Amino acid sequence: MLKVAAVGLGKMGKVHMNNCFYIDDVKVVAAADQSKRILKRAESMGISHLYNDYHEMLADQTLDLDAAIVCLPNFLHLDAVKSAIEAGLDVFVEKPMAKTVDECKEIVKLVRNNGRRLMIGHSTRFIDAVEEMKERLDKGYLGNLETLTMEEVINGPFAHGSVPMPVPEWWFDREKVGGGVLLDLGYHLIDLFRFLTGSECKVLFSVFDHKLRLPVEDGAIALLQSDRSSTKGIVNVGWYQKSLFPQFNFRAIAHGSAAYLSTDELIPRNIYRYAVQEGMKNILRRVVGKRITPLSYTYYATAYYKELKQFFESVADDRDPPVTCEDGLKTMEAIEEAYKSSASTYG
Repeated sequence: MLKVAAVGLGKMGKVHMNNCFYIDDVKVVAAADQSKRILKRAESMGISHLYNDYHEMLADQTLDLDAAIVCLPNFLHLDAVKSAIEAGLDVFVEKPMAKTVDECKEIVKLVRNNGRRLMIGHSTRFIDAVEEMKERLDKGYLGNLETLTMEEVINGPFAHGSVPMPVPEWWFDREKVGGGVLLDLGYHLIDLFRFLTGSECKVLFSVFDHKLRLPVEDGAIALLQSDRSSTKGIVNVGWYQKSLFPQFNFRAIAHGSAAYLSTDELIPRNIYRYAVQEGMKNILRRVVGKRITPLSYTYYATAYYKELKQFFESVADDRDPPVTCEDGLKTMEAIEEAYKSSASTYG
């Protein structure tokens, strides 16, 4: 049984903590968060060791921890990951690995020098449609891959549940967050280009919009080039669109010399019907005592469960996870290149 500590129980922290309950031989035994309300909810879910300070939790050797899940604001990633690694733990951290390339390099050095494993939440790789696209590309279904168009335009930090909540100030503090929508959503799509092409990339062009007049960009377009072939990538991301669940304005379109393929052709034909059907299936699973499929009714969010499950399997099998600290570093290098490219072109 792997003993896990949850560092931060905000939106994504709660998602990952809940998913742990459906992964064999994994148990969240401790959690840290500054909110007493959130910690009380964690206690009601059976987590007995609760902390306001994650440093105190990670230093508590009586917990006999194996791994930590870090879901904190970007500017706290380096400190939290460092504390966990120096405590001898393997780490799953939400993207980005850190807010700058220099901080990412420090984490890579920490991971390798301490012989630990670290996985970043590059969840887009684990969407069923993306995995199917990757398989077809690798089999040569499209011939020579020429262009990848990838886009995600949603609410961003303005999305909320049934009760609207203020957006935390750090989201719009460039020093703390590291960037705007390109770092938030474009990060996933740049990693997706690396994943689907099996190559690194350089940034040929980038441009940013401030439609909402925020201190950080809320729209971004970047043009990528593979370092191994003539394949180009077009990234289009935005925070400016009002989107309603279960709609999700995401897609990847691959154009090859023999054919083309879009993830829109690989997702459920009617996303509303799919959500209802999967919700009913999980209700029936509960009734008959079977384990449910976490977040399956959302289709896209199932990727959060799949990525976390693979992280714990990597820890148990003593092997590198499918997304390594080097992946996080390479993606951040492309992000910073895009910011510098835009500044030099339009500054």
